[in-house]
Amino acid sequence: MNTVGIEAMNVYAGTAYVDVKKLSEHRKLDTSRFENLMMQEKTVALPYEDPITFAVNAAKPLIDGLTEEEKDRIEMVITCTESAFDFGKSMSTYCHDLLGLNRNCRLFELKNACYSGVAGLQMAINFTLSQASPGAKTLVIATDIARFMVEEGGDALSADWSFAEPSSGSGAVAMLVSDRANIFQIDVGANGYYGYEVMDTCRPSPDADAGDTDLSLLSYLDCCENAFLEYQKRVEGANFKDSFSYIAYHTPFGGMVKGAHRNVMRKLLKTKPKEIEVDFEQRVTPGLDYCQRVGNIMGATAMLSLASTIDNGEYDEAKRVGCFSYGSGCCSEFFSGVVTEQGQSKLKEMNIKTYLDNRYEMSMDEYEELLVLSQEMKFGTRNLELDEKFIGKARTVHDKPVLFLNKINEFHREYDWVA
Repeated sequence: MNTVGIEAMNVYAGTAYVDVKKLSEHRKLDTSRFENLMMQEKTVALPYEDPITFAVNAAKPLIDGLTEEEKDRIEMVITCTESAFDFGKSMSTYCHDLLGLNRNCRLFELKNACYSGVAGLQMAINFTLSQASPGAKTLVIATDIARFMVEEGGDALSADWSFAEPSSGSGAVAMLVSDRANIFQIDVGANGYYGYEVMDTCRPSPDADAGDTDLSLLSYLDCCENAFLEYQKRVEGANFKDSFSYIAYHTPFGGMVKGAHRNVMRKLLKTKPKEIEVDFEQRVTPGLDYCQRVGNIMGATAMLSLASTIDNGEYDEAKRVGCFSYGSGCCSEFFSGVVTEQGQSKLKEMNIKTYLDNRYEMSMDEYEELLVLSQEMKFGTRNLELDEKFIGKARTVHDKPVLFLNKINEFHREYDWVA
């Protein structure tokens, strides 16, 4: 059987964040409910940051690590998002150009709420397995930015979104997928997918979210259980507890993951509450670390959890990681792969934790000002000059050149690298 998986991987979570506890106090939220979020920080996109800047900044170190010959073997660029700013033009075209890739390349975009990143990963995996172009690589970039406007009117989608704001982040995860599974070797054929139509959350207009949080939770729980049951049918001897050293979950917020893990352990294994708590700490919390510091980055979140699991787990020997992805609307998938000590070491070269540590912490006044300025970046903006002086300190927090949006000129976005 051919080897396939993630050859290289990186996370980019912007230049600024807010402390979620401070935000909840600022919004005067119920602190007892806030504790259930299990959140610490959330990345906030500044006016000169967009899905392209996050995507390219995530992918640039991967491309820089290739020889010219290896770089030319990238034959597909897939952007995975629900934050695109054009109904026709794919963001992959911008990424392809800014990264200086070979023009003999497929460029396209995928959308399916928070499932999009895994959809892109699985498409890339199957392209490699097909051997249609032996040795080819696919660049998959899941990139998303949160919105905080709710559609008015109607009763069905009128959930309290004040608790969505503290958990919604912005960021990107870039992956090179090939027959060199340096970071994460996929278990080929070990997939359980499960989906159906449900109106749990949606973006009925380009800059607005709507949803039913209770329905979303129920759908997530249902899909987590049934996606694994399908995986179990296809993988002889698979056991939710014993088959995986770690489990990386799509993480809207930590409390939702904890509830899903508890639900599956109780239903499938009849596990006692204390045992579930210990198991959660051992197998799940390594994957929550980055998610608790970045927030829910939609299509990229499951892969953010996987990166966190690889970085924060212990791999003195090769270990299997189970992964669960859920996208509202809905589609879900449970799949798995193997991580080695060498794979962890390679991912650690990206210094993801250091990048998170170096972000600029915004004050609540700066955050409120940002929400007003963000109105200028609404979908369909035709012409705009970005103010680089707004929270200028954030533009210099990283020790490498960072891509920022410079202006929008007749709908076309123009970018600059800033050292």
